[in-house]
Amino acid sequence: MEKKTRNILIGAGAAITASAIAGGMVYSVTNDFVKVALDREIPKRMKRTNVNITGEDKDDEFTQKINQSTEVLRNSDLETIEIRSFDGEKLTAHWHSCKNAKRIIIAMHGWRSFWAKDFGGISEFLHNNECSVLYAEQRGQNNSGGEYMGFGLIERYDCFEWVKWLNQKFGEETSIYLAGVSMGATTVLMTAGLELPSNVCGIIGDCGFTNPYEIWKYVADNNLHMSYAMKGNIADILCRKKIQMSLKDYSCIDAMKKCKVPVLFIHGTDDKFVPIEMTYENYKACAAPKRLLVVPGATHAMSYWTETEKYEDELKRFWADYDKKIE
Repeated sequence: MEKKTRNILIGAGAAITASAIAGGMVYSVTNDFVKVALDREIPKRMKRTNVNITGEDKDDEFTQKINQSTEVLRNSDLETIEIRSFDGEKLTAHWHSCKNAKRIIIAMHGWRSFWAKDFGGISEFLHNNECSVLYAEQRGQNNSGGEYMGFGLIERYDCFEWVKWLNQKFGEETSIYLAGVSMGATTVLMTAGLELPSNVCGIIGDCGFTNPYEIWKYVADNNLHMSYAMKGNIADILCRKKIQMSLKDYSCIDAMKKCKVPVLFIHGTDDKFVPIEMTYENYKACAAPKRLLVVPGATHAMSYWTETEKYEDELKRFWADYDKKIE
């Protein structure tokens, strides 16, 4: 009897130990995942891996064009601007002035990207079509302050600070449009849930996601092939510690339900990083006038390069309809 009891206890101890090890591994993997998502610096051990978070292959067709346009924009006649965020972080942007501009674009780049890369291709078109552009650098990236990115949860307030800065500098007579790519699109879409000045005439969201929880789950399940079911709660706890917000605290859908300004949604059908279904969800929830440009065959953030003329025509129609009319 004593031997049987001892064997049961040994077995139970082994099961507890195995469970603890498994739990520790889940926590470690999730912690790395959250660091890659939010931290300014990617953990060194993650840099050494070849994990394809985006799920997309390198598009050599456009790589050279993107690199060339990036350098052209970076070397343009730009003024660097610095302001402070609502929570005291330094925010940096690059002002590209256009003579006799009819409108101002606030351009928000994507996750682990930068302004000249995401907007280099379209920058000449914007300048030639009477747009002055404020190319913002998102917090936790590049030259802006902050140790963490917020997947739009925090950046929406940063975007709003840039709107206020522009209106303090130029007044409220000039039309302002908020434009973003990928996480930048989510940022501007979430900003629509705030009480915007009357001269914010529209929002342009190119391949934005619905909320941080859903995009993290999609990437984990589909691109990293690791079940998010066990990791979601841990990820949310770690996120709260870093940015004091839950992954589900706010969403583009929440913002779209309150949105009062027109929105142009754009997405490529072959996007494997942010599925087009998320734009469909955001579009469906939008209470304001809305338009949808779907680009067949375009991968993530490649809609402009895939259908340049169609993209530009859609923007020109959007501006023509919604630019602020000065009496």
